[in-house]
Amino acid sequence: MALSISAVVLLAIVVFLLIKKSGLKGGHAAICMLLGFYLASSTVAPTISQFTSNVASMIGNLKF
Repeated sequence: MALSISAVVLLAIVVFLLIKKSGLKGGHAAICMLLGFYLASSTVAPTISQFTSNVASMIGNLKF
């Protein structure tokens, strides 16, 4: 059985848990989101996308 979850959903859950458990302030989370939007429109975006795809592929190939 394969489980597929969107990276956006996974990161949203991580941010929510950081706000609730680790004391991350909502303003700091909003600034990090804005940084993500600006990174997505920069020239480094394809490199980041390729890196995350490669990491996801490596994790997907792990056998338990």
